[in-house]
Amino acid sequence: MLTGFARAFRTPDLRKKLLFTLAIIVVYRVGTHIPIPGVDYKSVQTCIDVAKGNQGLFGLVNMFSGGALLQITIFALGIMPYITASIILQLLTVVIPRLEALKKEGQAGTAKITQYTRYLTVALAILQGTGLVATARSGALFTGCPVATSIVPDQSIFMTITMVITMTAGTCMVMWLGELITDRGIGNGMSILMFISIAATFPSALWAIKTQGSLADGWIEFGTVILVGLVMVGLVVFVEQAQRRIPVQYAKRMIGRRSYGGTSTYIPLKVNQAGVIPVIFASSLLYIPALIAQFSDSNSGWKTWIQANMVKGDHPVYITLYFLLIVFFAFFYVAISFNPEEVADNMKKYGGFIPGIRAGRPTAEYLSYVLNRITWPGSLYLGLIALVPTMALVGFGANQNFPFGGTSILIIVGVGLETVKQIESQLQQRNYEGFLR
Repeated sequence: MLTGFARAFRTPDLRKKLLFTLAIIVVYRVGTHIPIPGVDYKSVQTCIDVAKGNQGLFGLVNMFSGGALLQITIFALGIMPYITASIILQLLTVVIPRLEALKKEGQAGTAKITQYTRYLTVALAILQGTGLVATARSGALFTGCPVATSIVPDQSIFMTITMVITMTAGTCMVMWLGELITDRGIGNGMSILMFISIAATFPSALWAIKTQGSLADGWIEFGTVILVGLVMVGLVVFVEQAQRRIPVQYAKRMIGRRSYGGTSTYIPLKVNQAGVIPVIFASSLLYIPALIAQFSDSNSGWKTWIQANMVKGDHPVYITLYFLLIVFFAFFYVAISFNPEEVADNMKKYGGFIPGIRAGRPTAEYLSYVLNRITWPGSLYLGLIALVPTMALVGFGANQNFPFGGTSILIIVGVGLETVKQIESQLQQRNYEGFLR
């Protein structure tokens, strides 16, 4: 891999793309440290020091924003509104016929869906920005901090609107930076920015484990976490690359005097077909009851039960619900993202068939059967990977958003693999260019 990067920097156009991507990353990281107007920066830093890695409900979103959420900077919302909008549009494509028709129109339809995604991103940014400002004003952003209520000294309507507009503009700029990387850089821009946001929290999270450790001044815990992280990276790479290849053959067709077809290929069905989406869905869904209980003023039984069972990540009820939701959303997302009947119809239209399986409905049933079989190990794998932060929380006293677990490791490894593949493919195009001429 290092050799590939060295060769990429020796190629002029690839070097320009890599340097452009690095420049955009620097701009993004600078923006995560610029506070928005109306925020008392000293009070925010005092509350962050008091929290000491225990951010509660906002820890996951803070990890996705690269630590900008709790510092209430111009990029506080990060890339999450765009990711949420993309997921919503992808789900609505199955439900709304108009969106499904746009998806089938090719590049023009995809551009229209992208435009809708941008509009929805702005709406979600306004909604989330308003919620963040209200949470900061009430002091609920940092529970237990003595100066939490003084984070926003000026609570006038004008200042509130200014703060929401600033964070919304920051989200739009993050979305623009991601699209610039996609067009002129290397890899998918949104994925790269999410990768950088999560990777930026690694050093502080790892050093917090070292400072909180008791064996050999914390170095034994630190080394154990590094070792477990390397093992997990290897496991995630192995499973993410695993796929079930279904052979497909195309019959020969005579058009005029020429023969077409007669080739053999395969349909790659990944073991983890759903990616990291089920983990994000399950985490978001489990945050809703705790968030409602946090803002509720009543002392009813349901609030007490939620605070006792749904807030702490090491509680058996939380662990069980988290695991079951991940398995459910893995099957749900695979069912809406891969349509066996559509694949079977396309194969039949172009004269393709699976050896031993009749074309048409039997092919669709076979694909559905294979997909259900490989989704089971994929969903169980996602559930086990997501529970690693909980085990770390119990074993090492780490915070719930453990650096080498759950969503973070899946996103980092997935984005890293895709970026390396893109660099290698572009290197191959340039290496074989002279041969093809």
